Amino acid sequence: MTQSMTKGQTEPAAEDTFLWLEDRTSKKALDWVHRQNEVTVGELQGDPSYQATFQTALDLMTAEDNIAVGAALNGHVYNFWQDKTNVLGLWRRTTVASYKTEKPEWETIIDFDVLSAKEGVKWVFSGASRLYPDFNRCLLSMSPDGGDASEMREFDIETKSFVEDGFRAPASKSGFGWLDKDTVIVSAAFEEAEKTQSGYPRVVKLWKRGTRLEDATPIFEAEKEDLAAGAALEFDDDRRYLILARTLNFFASHIFLRLPSGENRRLPLPDDMTDSAIFRDQLVFGVRSPWTTPDGVVCKPDALYSLDLARWVETGALGPVETLLEPAHRVSIAGIARTQDRLFINLMDNVRGKVVVCERNNGTWSLKPVALPENGNVGIAHAEHFGASVSFSFTDFLTPSSIVWSDDDGATLATVKSQPARFDASPFVSEQFEARSKDGTMIPYFVVRRSDQDGPVPTPLYGYGGFEVPLLPGYAGVRGRLWLEKGNAYVQANIRGGGEFGPNWHQAALKANRQNAFDDFAAVAQDVVKRGIATPAMLGIQGGSNGGLLTGVSLTQRPELFGAVIVEVPLLDMLRYTELPPGASWMAEYGDPSKPEDAKWLAAYSPYQHVSADAAYPPVLLTTSTADDRVHPGHARKMAARLQAAGHDKTLFFEETEGGHGGRGDRRPQAAQAAMKYVFLQRALSGTA
Repeated sequence: MTQSMTKGQTEPAAEDTFLWLEDRTSKKALDWVHRQNEVTVGELQGDPSYQATFQTALDLMTAEDNIAVGAALNGHVYNFWQDKTNVLGLWRRTTVASYKTEKPEWETIIDFDVLSAKEGVKWVFSGASRLYPDFNRCLLSMSPDGGDASEMREFDIETKSFVEDGFRAPASKSGFGWLDKDTVIVSAAFEEAEKTQSGYPRVVKLWKRGTRLEDATPIFEAEKEDLAAGAALEFDDDRRYLILARTLNFFASHIFLRLPSGENRRLPLPDDMTDSAIFRDQLVFGVRSPWTTPDGVVCKPDALYSLDLARWVETGALGPVETLLEPAHRVSIAGIARTQDRLFINLMDNVRGKVVVCERNNGTWSLKPVALPENGNVGIAHAEHFGASVSFSFTDFLTPSSIVWSDDDGATLATVKSQPARFDASPFVSEQFEARSKDGTMIPYFVVRRSDQDGPVPTPLYGYGGFEVPLLPGYAGVRGRLWLEKGNAYVQANIRGGGEFGPNWHQAALKANRQNAFDDFAAVAQDVVKRGIATPAMLGIQGGSNGGLLTGVSLTQRPELFGAVIVEVPLLDMLRYTELPPGASWMAEYGDPSKPEDAKWLAAYSPYQHVSADAAYPPVLLTTSTADDRVHPGHARKMAARLQAAGHDKTLFFEETEGGHGGRGDRRPQAAQAAMKYVFLQRALSGTA
């Protein structure tokens, strides 16, 4: 593919000579990967500080006193656990009473190390759908390589065994849920005809026990160009709702209910409905853009509304729409969850968390705050749909994570789990500042540093800025021990494109407006330098996935601002990203490079096309995974190859040969990567690289 000259290039781009690196498993590509890995491992793992850094990271990641985060269901708390002994992990459970003790008595359901040794496959746990009402049967999903594609098998928790002649499906990106004990709802993505263009499920089927998967009955379909089709069975008191979704893209869906007659009736709500839940016959929902109801109510973003779903099912009439939660300045909705009798709303107020609990009595909503710690990241850890237990997480940059538990819908709270401190936080302070972006928008960011910092110090700046995903304060023992305790600082930017302030904050960096996110990041970098926290040579940047695109663009647009760049599991060739599955699923975020107008703005920033031999780039470390089936490893491979070919010999590349996009599975490779990144940053930002 040839491209015309774009800003930042010194001459028209030639034919892409590195297309062969997009072949994920070809011998030629993997030989190149192994050669690159050998150089990077020799450089970073050969550093005198590496072994101790790796051991510390591994010790912290596998510490036996890490919090066992769990969700209660029918008297038990379920948890997935990994440590040095249980490398691939245990799926286990304990009673609620035991969970609250200092040393719970865990019952192992599945030992994945034992299973993997028996079957010769490194199985990675991907979750389980349990059967109402006793929840002892489940549809267990597990990935053979740590990617998103998983195999499904029916499993009996009581007997701790796979069900003989039970439901079973090969590895794919399909989804599974129970309709009843003899019927499974399958969102199918096995054959090409069942997949969307992005490789996700296109057809929803009902699969009867004792029949072949191929003979399951289709009940719903999406279009080939849609993102996916999906289904879920929702329980609401004595009612059940089978919800079917035609997901058009990441931010728009058509929602249907399957009626007893077999009709799939579409809900007459806007495509960009969000934050939905069914509670007491009410459908609670939000919107990403203003929407006027048939009776004239204007629904606004960052608010919640409700309608009588049972009435709509019975009559087909939408009925009045009520306001549950009014919008407020710089307050956005982080999520909603329900117990049997309460609805909980997780809010972000200027990137700090809080939770409100809602009741509905006599047709009226009432709200009150849950008495949780303030000025930190508060989240809903679990809410028991068929009970009254709910738990909340609390953390900030300097406060270890804790779990606050309630057995009575949030009325009585008790801290039941607290992670021990992993570093001495007393010399440090967490501050929030704002930087003025190119268009005048004020961009908040957090700084963690020594309170007595005297002069600039090595500082990584972390960002994401996409898909309406917020970056929130969080405690990281590995970062504290391996970075902060050495006198370094850490910065986290809340740039546009994320979800920190709701849909408008996200949409301000959508598609043609993407440059806003990059300008925001550069503005934060400049403000950090202006405040004397770091110099450009001491300022590194780091980001993964969409954040890898952010750091890749920052490298090619503003290399003078940074002393080191880490680009993790990234998108980088934005003129071909839709050709690398499942890239087509992100067109609502970035645009479609096959359309000339979209290709124009994509070409203006696409990092791969903007590599210049004449630029003075800082040291770069690119990482990816062979098994990553979410963001193709070809992006990072090609970028590394092009940088090196352009003479930028301080470009390192490392590809993990196991684990998917999130690096699931064995903690040792994760600890090794973390250690290499800290070694890379310390060397580059301290001037010793």
